Amino acid sequence: MGRYALFALLIVLSLLIDLYVYQGVRVLTVHLKPVTREIIHWAYWSITGLLVAPFLISIVFGLGFQNVFFRRFLFPFFFISFIAKLFAALFLLLDDIVRALRWTFRQAVPTPVSNPLPSTGISRSTFLTRTAMIATAVPVLTMGYGIISGAHDYRVRKVKVKLPHLPSAFHGLRIGQLSDIHSGSFFNKTAVKRGVAMLLGEKSDLIFFTGDLVNNTADELNAYIDVFDKVKAPLGVYSVLGNHDYGDYVHWASRSAKEKNYQAMCAAHRQLGWHLLINEHKIICQGSDQLAVIGVENWGTGGFPKYGRLDQAYCGTEDAPVKLLLSHDPSHWDAQIRPQYPHIDITFSGHTHGGQLGIEVGSFKWSPVQYRYKQWAGLYQEGTQYLYVNRGYGYIGYPGRIGILPEITIMELEKA
Repeated sequence: MGRYALFALLIVLSLLIDLYVYQGVRVLTVHLKPVTREIIHWAYWSITGLLVAPFLISIVFGLGFQNVFFRRFLFPFFFISFIAKLFAALFLLLDDIVRALRWTFRQAVPTPVSNPLPSTGISRSTFLTRTAMIATAVPVLTMGYGIISGAHDYRVRKVKVKLPHLPSAFHGLRIGQLSDIHSGSFFNKTAVKRGVAMLLGEKSDLIFFTGDLVNNTADELNAYIDVFDKVKAPLGVYSVLGNHDYGDYVHWASRSAKEKNYQAMCAAHRQLGWHLLINEHKIICQGSDQLAVIGVENWGTGGFPKYGRLDQAYCGTEDAPVKLLLSHDPSHWDAQIRPQYPHIDITFSGHTHGGQLGIEVGSFKWSPVQYRYKQWAGLYQEGTQYLYVNRGYGYIGYPGRIGILPEITIMELEKA
């Protein structure tokens, strides 16, 4: 299903939920004065119209996420409204189910008529309807907090990995990792600068960026060149492209326009001072000791493009005692890297954003994204090979984070 077909389906589903929730609004306002009741009803549908109409116009004119207004304002507010009303609909559905079961039971088991006791409180149905309306505030407040606070609440996550073949010169090597910057989504440049300062404060020897510098087009980075060009390390900064860096989600006027955007994307990495690895590798030397940094273009399962040529990038690294791979999509690890390249020691990935929503308490972590990706956040090990999935520096779609916060990774290599 195409992106715009998905948006259209989302609008239809949203309107159906609106109609359903509106029945609850009518129940709660039935005892109000007619004028007050009408004002509330008009306000309800006016808010819906203000959200749905421009959303629909954006779809008709093919704007979508390449449009700044759509990306930063329209879609987030529409999404929050949708989730809030979905919460209300779930409570109303519970009320309908309870009433249906009670009606079915009464039909199956008739009871003698008796004088009912006077009611001393609200009915279960009214209680659930009121609860449904109150429940709409929960996602609104939670997601609002995720935008205001969680979007730029950067966390430095430190991990140590022991490698038996690590050359002595690289013992204690500190590798910083950023991923999924999505510069076109940012709305707080000061906070973004603060995150970069946190990374630089860790004094990494080497820094990796594992893809998705933008959402759709290279020019999204223009306002943040002066921020990310500060990302430097003594042994260099190495980067790869992610699925969003190719302009695949934009309707280009011509193939040459898309190619021009791709070239601009590659040029942006050079402007930042980063070494963009396009299916290639770099041998890093410390005295007589060597370490291979391998970078591939995006390669992912589940419908994502497979531009990566690991065979091409790997060729020439056979003699390096330690091989570090940058590959944006973690699904690459199980699908190709582990089965075919057992001598790649550590793969660095991103892509999942950790779902931008979930729970992390101690060693326990959960996010809906784990039902799509087996490896979705943190360090994984199979045999002698490791995979680290960065939770992402930025965000896309929902402009915030709840529970799964933006990450700066610091990995220290030790000789086992």
